[in-house]
Amino acid sequence: MSLVSLLRSSAAFATLVLALAGLAGCRTAPKTGVIVPRTGDEIVVAGQFVHTGTSVVLWMDPGGYDAYRVERRFSPLDKSDWETSQTEVRELTSPNRYNLRRNGLTTEELERVRGGGWDLATLQRVVDQLVIHFDACGTSRQCFNVLQDHRDLSVHFMLDLDGTIYQTLDLKERAWHATTSNSRSVGLEIANLGAYGAKGKTPLDEWYVQEGSGRTRITIPKRFGDGGIRTRNFVARPARPEPIAGVIQRQELFQYDFTPEQYRALVKLTAALSKVLPGIKCDYPRDAHGKLILAKLSDDVLKQYHGVLGHFHIQTDKVDPGPAFNWDYVIDNAKMLLHGGMSEAADLTSMGHMRSRFD
Repeated sequence: MSLVSLLRSSAAFATLVLALAGLAGCRTAPKTGVIVPRTGDEIVVAGQFVHTGTSVVLWMDPGGYDAYRVERRFSPLDKSDWETSQTEVRELTSPNRYNLRRNGLTTEELERVRGGGWDLATLQRVVDQLVIHFDACGTSRQCFNVLQDHRDLSVHFMLDLDGTIYQTLDLKERAWHATTSNSRSVGLEIANLGAYGAKGKTPLDEWYVQEGSGRTRITIPKRFGDGGIRTRNFVARPARPEPIAGVIQRQELFQYDFTPEQYRALVKLTAALSKVLPGIKCDYPRDAHGKLILAKLSDDVLKQYHGVLGHFHIQTDKVDPGPAFNWDYVIDNAKMLLHGGMSEAADLTSMGHMRSRFD
């Protein structure tokens, strides 16, 4: 065979190999230095990106909120360092606002993860609660201001009025938001002024305006500027126009509802968390009749509980996420996402029919 024929046959063989590799789904090695963009809906779980289907801003993104930093985020830059902060803000007693999850880990595992070396399987074994708060601040920017600049606190997620989710820490970290549940939980602060008793003037009077059309609009006071809302010209409205009354911890409370945008984002986040951290059962604490429990869980029940719960289920002095929070809307729709658009019962029935066809 001549050299030309040999080269032609070699080229044809190489082409065939590449074609077969393409059909088999093989990928070529990524090029050095190529930036791989995110789609913008990912959360970070033990160093891995997990899609949620809704807008997420990470602590490493422009405009994000970074709870890993010790500096005060909203103070003048030359006074934001820890040395100055601890003298100017008496409530700040530590440069850190988070620490290591230790529950259920062996000595060897603790030594491995203390430097950040978490794997997903280990985190799935440790985390089994999603704790929902209202931030009583009104916007996520103000919430982070309070947590980072004025208190020794942190939370994994903040959910703003326009439905934007901010993640401040990898879920492998133990955020400081819910006392006894910190080691085993993911924390979420939803932008909402909170719940109040019927007597006296409350911040609700300043933030909520009744319009002539019968609708209610959320107005951010001028001292907060634009509130840091990411969506331009966004008009925030509670999902229901009138204040919602309810009893939590034996207190009669009134609260304006969360926005439809917040509910839609929360449904997707809840489903994603229940999927990637299956210890978080997609349900809320129920009594013997299947109704939402409206007070702190007993210590024994809380210890055994795995799922979504409110701050008031953990501490007697808390009432968040308040009487307006629509638990059934969030949980029912998150379950449908988890079960391919069907209810849990329909999905189980469908799976049963599929199994019977192949038995």
